[in-house]
Amino acid sequence: MMAVPVINAQTRKVQNRPYTDLRQFHFGVLVGTHLQDIEFENVGPQMVTDENGNTMERLVTTDQDRWDAGFTVGVLGELRLTDNFQFRVAPAMYFGTRHFTFRNFSILDGEGRPTEQHQEMKSAYISAAADLIFAGPRFNNHRPYIIAGINPMLNLSPKDDDYLKLKSYDVFLELGIGCDFYLPFFKLRPELKFMYGMINSLDTKHAANLRDKSMLQYTNSVRDARSKMVALTFYFE
Repeated sequence: MMAVPVINAQTRKVQNRPYTDLRQFHFGVLVGTHLQDIEFENVGPQMVTDENGNTMERLVTTDQDRWDAGFTVGVLGELRLTDNFQFRVAPAMYFGTRHFTFRNFSILDGEGRPTEQHQEMKSAYISAAADLIFAGPRFNNHRPYIIAGINPMLNLSPKDDDYLKLKSYDVFLELGIGCDFYLPFFKLRPELKFMYGMINSLDTKHAANLRDKSMLQYTNSVRDARSKMVALTFYFE
């Protein structure tokens, strides 16, 4: 007897909320977590003048040597442009803490290693991401998509009395992927996006306002700083 081939194919299921994507405009809320980092451009050897007027060469490097976690909350408004394209604006707040390490290679400890100074920088940003979404066709109760956009942010927590200070604003380029899951009572959208700072976020005028001049060799060790984030966000619509 001839064997009858069995063909496995995806089958259609009952769709939850079948008309939700036909709305011209809708709102939602978001929660999530993120990892943040900064790429520093160090100046290398620098000339430092101490309190006695003596000038000497110092080599200090600055690094955020780990990705620091934070959390995000916000709201969103989304406009349907076509069957596949949507435009989304998502005001949100990003909370977190950055840890910086300064290594002074000109002053060694008893074991011959560079001496270290540390700075903990609390961060609180208000953001207003504007993203263009391209979504594939819906199949059953899920629909994948990709996003691209920009995300301007206001920094609410700059401090004047620490080694480094960031500007009161930043602008990020965003790229990401996600998937819509259509549940019986709402649509859930997990999204993973990568964010890279488009401007130098370092406050280069901060050194002029420091009262403790011994801090200058650490403050002046950096000429450029670019913020980075990896964000996992859950949208409820």
